Order: sequence, then C-alpha cells, then structure tokens
Amino acid sequence: MQKIIGVRFKKAGKIYYFGPGNLEIEAGQRVIVETARGMECGLTVLGPREVGDSEVMQPLKIVHRIANASDLQRLEDNKKREKEAFGICEEKIQEHKLPMKLVEVEYTFDMNKIIFYFTADGRIDFRNLVKDLASVFRTRIELRQIGVRDEAKLMGGIGCCGRPLCCASFLGDFEPVSIRMAKEQNLSLNPTKISGICGRLMCCLKYENDCYCENCHKKPKKVLAPAQGSRVVSLEGEGKVISLNQQRRTATILLDNSRTIVASWEDVIEKDEDSDMMDGFEVPRDEIIAAPEVQESSGKQQEQQERPRRERNRRPREKRKDDGRRDNREGRENKDHRGGNSHNRRRLRGEHEKQNREGGNRQRRDRRPRGSREKGNNGNNGGGRENKE
Repeated sequence: MQKIIGVRFKKAGKIYYFGPGNLEIEAGQRVIVETARGMECGLTVLGPREVGDSEVMQPLKIVHRIANASDLQRLEDNKKREKEAFGICEEKIQEHKLPMKLVEVEYTFDMNKIIFYFTADGRIDFRNLVKDLASVFRTRIELRQIGVRDEAKLMGGIGCCGRPLCCASFLGDFEPVSIRMAKEQNLSLNPTKISGICGRLMCCLKYENDCYCENCHKKPKKVLAPAQGSRVVSLEGEGKVISLNQQRRTATILLDNSRTIVASWEDVIEKDEDSDMMDGFEVPRDEIIAAPEVQESSGKQQEQQERPRRERNRRPREKRKDDGRRDNREGRENKDHRGGNSHNRRRLRGEHEKQNREGGNRQRRDRRPRGSREKGNNGNNGGGRENKE
C-alpha cells in the first residue's frame, strides 16, 4: 500500500497520482510537481489516501511544494501569453498557406516549451512554420495534431441535451463507442440524432449500455427478463410478450382476449410447453377407460364423409388424360352420325376433291342482285316455253 494524492492539470483531464511526501495536502490546493514536460502546477482533486501497488505507476514521483502566490501569478501571466501566441501563430499559418486549423496554445509552467494544438484533414509539412515560430518566441516549439473529439474537449460547448459537453466537463478519457450500443438500446440509427457536435457518436451512449447487456454484470440477476415472443402468465391472464423495456424492467404483453398490458418482470412467469408440463403428470390406471371399437369405426366413417368429394374421386393424372381423349373421340363420332344430310357426314378428302372436279350435283350460289336475278329467271322460263311449243 502506498499513500498518494490525485492531481489534475486541466479542467477535464486525467488524474495522475503523486506521493505527498511529508507535506500535508488537502483537496483543492495547488501543488508543483515534476512531469515528463518539466515542472507543472496542478490542482489536487483527490486527498491523501492509500492504494495498492498495482494501481500506481512506478516510480511514484513526489510533490515538490504547495503553490504560493508567485506561482499563481505566473499561471495568470502564462494565460495572457497564450492569447498573444495564438494570434501570432494564426498569422504565420496564413503566410505559409497551410490547410490547418489552430485550436489552442499552451505554455508550460516553467515557460520552456509552447505547445500548439491544431486539426487538419491529413498530414501537414510544418517545418518552415516551426522555424518561424521558434525565431519569434525564442523557446522550444511543439505542434501537435489532434482529432475532432479532442478539439471539442478543448473548445467546449453545449450538447443536444442542453448541458455542457461531457468531455469538457468531467470525462477524463474517451471510451470507445460503437453503433451496436445504440442498436441494443433501441435508439434511432439516424447519424444526426446519435452524433455529437464533433461529428462522432455521443459519449453518453456508453453510460447506460451496461443496463442493456445481459452478461456484463458480475452478479446474476434475481429476476430474469422473459424472452420476447414467449408465452407468459400475468395477473391479468395469459398472453404473449411483444416487447421489452430493459431500463424500466417491464414487458408489454398481448393477452388472449386482445388486450395489451404493461407488467414488470417480477409480475410475470414464463409458461412452459405443454409437453414439459405433462411429463410429470401421471393418470391413475383406474381412471383410464378403453374406448369401444364401434366408436373408432364411426369416427373413420365420419372422417371419410367430411373428406371433399373431389379428393375421394381423385384419379391418376395419366388415367384422366386417357379418359379425356376417349371422350373427345366419341364426341366427334356422334357429331358425324348426327342428322341425315349428306354434307353433315364425315367424308374423306379424296371424295371432296373428286366431287369438285366432276361438278357435282350441288348448285353454285348466285351472287347477282335480287332484281336482276328475277329478270333472268323470267327470261329463261319464257324461252323454255317457246322452245317447248
């Protein structure tokens, strides 16, 4: 076990552990500590406490001193210098025509280094820019490219909920967020509704994701949620689960009488299958009564009567085709033998051709107008009489 204090260098930054040494440090005090960037002034957010050796990164550095009035004045002077350095750096970026956006400038406490945070779509060649800035400030220059999430964290803002951004308020580090979390919570998958001002998925999707996960809790739940689509028994009667609300721990049930109710998980019980319920059920042998054979025969007759007539008269397909051909052939023969006229009877092709060549006894149809036809007939009759006389 080691005694430590928690120090934070930014408003919503990480908490680093340092050894208090022989100093009596309380939460809320400013302290001067040594870091990888040099001497820094941080705010104590965790009072002295003991933690395990596995939670502390070795070697544990010791706090140099508690910040005094001169240290606090230096912090105020550094903030003024940061504003001036921001304007100068923007002018140099425009001179070099670099496609980058300056976000923030930070002075170290001992003023040995100036860090410029910027964003860009790709890699930027800023070697000439660093030379110009070094000639102006006469100190070490570091340009650090950050992402859109870090940009939102440094600049701050108001989220869609109306509150300050979580990353700029209390989040020490970014946790991975995926679209699967929104899907498990039955949220809209529209990117405009589940994305923050940085354009990425909102960090708050991670907060309640554990409530929707079944295997994330170490301790097993006393009451398990009924499966969606299963049959359950509630106080109102039996029904089917149509939806679940993991956050409120309720289930929407469609009852057998077409009513819909919302009940908590504690008030419903899943109904087992009929086969499972009948496994342990035994009927006494005395109560078993054998049914007479007459009932079986009557039941078969009743089933046969209820069977559709078309199903009873069903025949094989080949037999139906043969019967259909036979019926068509018989119908044609009956049609040939119907009536006594010779032109209705069935004749061979050769007989028709022979009759056409010889002229036949059939008269040709007269296609002349009716009036001329009568005149011609009268003339023929008269001529015939004269010849006969």
